[in-house]
Amino acid sequence: MAFSQKVLSLAADAERELADIFARIDSISFENTQKIMNAFKEHRVSEAVFNPTSGYGYNDRGREILDEIWADVMGAEAAFVRHSIVNGTQALTIGLFGLLRPGDIMFSIAGKPYDTLDEVIGNTGEAGNGSLRDFGVEYRQADLHEDGSFDLDRIREVLRHEGDRVKVVFIQRSKGYLNRKTLSVDQIGEVIKFVRSLKNDCYIVVDNCYGEFTETREPCAVGADMIIGSLIKNPGGGMAESGGYIAGSAKAVELASYRLTSVGCGLEVGATLGQNKSLYKGLFYAPHTTAQALKTAHLAAYMFGERGLGFDVEPAWNEERYDIIQAVITHSPEGLCAICRGIQAGSPIDSYVVPEPWEMPGYTDKVIMAAGAFTQGSSIELSADGPLRPPYTAYLQGGLTYESGKIGIMSAVEEVLKSKK
Repeated sequence: MAFSQKVLSLAADAERELADIFARIDSISFENTQKIMNAFKEHRVSEAVFNPTSGYGYNDRGREILDEIWADVMGAEAAFVRHSIVNGTQALTIGLFGLLRPGDIMFSIAGKPYDTLDEVIGNTGEAGNGSLRDFGVEYRQADLHEDGSFDLDRIREVLRHEGDRVKVVFIQRSKGYLNRKTLSVDQIGEVIKFVRSLKNDCYIVVDNCYGEFTETREPCAVGADMIIGSLIKNPGGGMAESGGYIAGSAKAVELASYRLTSVGCGLEVGATLGQNKSLYKGLFYAPHTTAQALKTAHLAAYMFGERGLGFDVEPAWNEERYDIIQAVITHSPEGLCAICRGIQAGSPIDSYVVPEPWEMPGYTDKVIMAAGAFTQGSSIELSADGPLRPPYTAYLQGGLTYESGKIGIMSAVEEVLKSKK
């Protein structure tokens, strides 16, 4: 793959400027890897845990030990991780339906959740489709301030006037399809303290997607009752080919497990069908793979931002980041589509395919997606996507290796330059 001298020089400049940041990312990866290896040692992981089960899956020690390891690594009392969870949205649905009952209120305090939750909550879609609203669950929202901080006045207002009915306080850690800053574990911890000072009998649930292993702590360590994520993002390490997880307090996880399987069965059933090895291996790789994705995101911010093509980017190239997502605000549909075409052309799989916007299930706007991945939909592999709506933001994430991520970003920069000619 040939690159112009302009793009090669820009990438070289970026790597010189990013050397210290890359070193800090490596130190976080080391600490998280050490945590995982200690958990593997503590739980005496052996080849026997990879053995498959079928049918009901009773007494699957590989499954049970992996749940225990996951709880330890996430700083939680309990956890479950299953290959059969199809995506992050289903994992979130399992958690929310597990905790909420008719008459309860779900209160999102970090703005609007990710688009695919709209129909789950019942904010969009037809009545009677089985949303939370259909089951008598109401929804309230507090938007973040423009600087990315929580609106404490709005949170206080809702909890004081409707606190008796607020069962779940929901926090989306990552930006999703919003042009806002991602929340750090410290920020989440501070707002949890604030909520607890007003109401101590609700579940605080964190959508942890894209944030795992970007720091040395996860939100359970600062008081979250439940954290939820997808295995084809950070924690699957590029090895898991499907799946999701829920971790948190023992009671919250138990309630979620009754929606994963059924009341009375919970986590005692569920055949692993030979998938355990990829889940163990994925967790082992996860801190390193996340570090590769973080480095790729920093490079993208540099090359697309003020030091490169001049787009607005969030975060900036030299900002500390708490998820693997890099937003590039193009202000034009062609700019968004050009980035996606370049990412696709720089991918190991389907590099010859040209992505086009389409009506994607679960979204209200047309979405364009570039994802030349080994695992379909994998966000830990370099991808780019965005809804075709102003300000036409491309959301980049992933990179199994920094080297392949660098190639993908350089390819996208070349495509944008070509589109301007």
